[in-house]
Amino acid sequence: MSAPTVLAFDEQEYTRERLDALAGGLAAVLAARGVGPGDRVALMSSNRPEFVVAVHAIWRLGAAVVLLSPAWKRAEVEHALAVTRPAHAAGDHPVLAGLMPMLHLDAPFAAAPADAPVPDRRADAVLVFSSGTTGMPKAVRHTHGSLAAAVRHWRDALGLTAADRIQITTPPSHILGLLNIVTALEAGAWTRLHRRFDLERMLHHIEADRITVEMAVAPIALALASHPKLEEHDLSSLRYIMWGATPVAPEIAETVTRRTGVGWVPAYGTSELPVIACNPIGDARLDSVGRPVPGVLLRVVSLDTGEPVGPGGVGEIEARAESLMAGYLPAEATAEALHDGWYRTGDVGSLDAGGRLRLTDRSKEMIKVRGFQVAPAEVEAVLHGHPAVADCAVFGVPDAADGEAVVAAVAPAGDVDPAELVALVGDRLASYKRPRRVVLVPEIPRLPSGKVLRRVLKESHGRPVDR
Repeated sequence: MSAPTVLAFDEQEYTRERLDALAGGLAAVLAARGVGPGDRVALMSSNRPEFVVAVHAIWRLGAAVVLLSPAWKRAEVEHALAVTRPAHAAGDHPVLAGLMPMLHLDAPFAAAPADAPVPDRRADAVLVFSSGTTGMPKAVRHTHGSLAAAVRHWRDALGLTAADRIQITTPPSHILGLLNIVTALEAGAWTRLHRRFDLERMLHHIEADRITVEMAVAPIALALASHPKLEEHDLSSLRYIMWGATPVAPEIAETVTRRTGVGWVPAYGTSELPVIACNPIGDARLDSVGRPVPGVLLRVVSLDTGEPVGPGGVGEIEARAESLMAGYLPAEATAEALHDGWYRTGDVGSLDAGGRLRLTDRSKEMIKVRGFQVAPAEVEAVLHGHPAVADCAVFGVPDAADGEAVVAAVAPAGDVDPAELVALVGDRLASYKRPRRVVLVPEIPRLPSGKVLRRVLKESHGRPVDR
């Protein structure tokens, strides 16, 4: 009896044995290049099976993976490398190859079946990037122990088994994409990895592959709801559609369910603590991100006093779990998010008497576009580099498709074309960080301390962006 396929990509199929053998072969190549225990290896790759192989090869050597988004531009990659200081690199992206010696994932190597060593639970496994309220993106450090706990939590929350079939269209360099891949492999589920999101291909493969669990973020949900021929697709194999990364828009979710008969399972997590809450399978509601998953403790604390509030009380959401990150790089940023073992999410919400968590706002100034975090300071740094910009401030506004959109308020020092500023950011940063609107203002409102009053800007210029 032949071994079952666990990963599909285009017409290629991979068993777990084949993936393990390829990881063993690539590990030998990396070891010959000097990769060893405790090293960090930058990985900047498109969606492809070799990404999965590379992650497992690096782990076999006791090294940690530094995940770089293939959407990033040179300045963003330079910052990431400066923060994490990887000694080695692998991938298929010319930007990374131009900054340090990179093993290209197209390079030939021989498979080498070998037993995978048991990793040290205390050692770093992966570093992913997440931005705080200010400054440039920080690297989130997850150990093998914290990542393994997150995988257990995700597998249990989704009810994922070897009988399930999923597909992944989101970038695996994002914590959710990586978590989906690793969890599916651990569960023995069948997974199709896509090069990129394409709605027609996604719908085709739900039918052709009999997908049982579909992963979605806001743009995917909106595309489904607005598809003119959605009813013509057979989606009966789906147990549910999981919604994560951005807040649920009930009207969009309800439209999809009405047209297809498939329900949604909202969930909530962060790069720092990947699985915080999830709706129980079969009892999902759109007005809540669910209950804390077993193994995660949640509390809501007053925004004024920091003391825990009772059921229904609104405040900042804090969490603690074995799946919590080990800390940030730069290390000094860690104290901002962790205190007494509790992770301050920066999100505002409430827990009802039944333990259901509701999100109402974010105390952080982060902008979340299609599930990706955008730090206002990073965009502002680019805009400040334009000679015609005297001052600027960046904030987010609601957007039905992307969750939020980036808006830049600019106090000009001379004649300036808003389109030119948008193009400038697009040239320097990833496309999702580009402002969707630039508004010219006489001055940027600030406190005496210099802190931008983004609330004032949102009140004046915070209407949703035009499509």
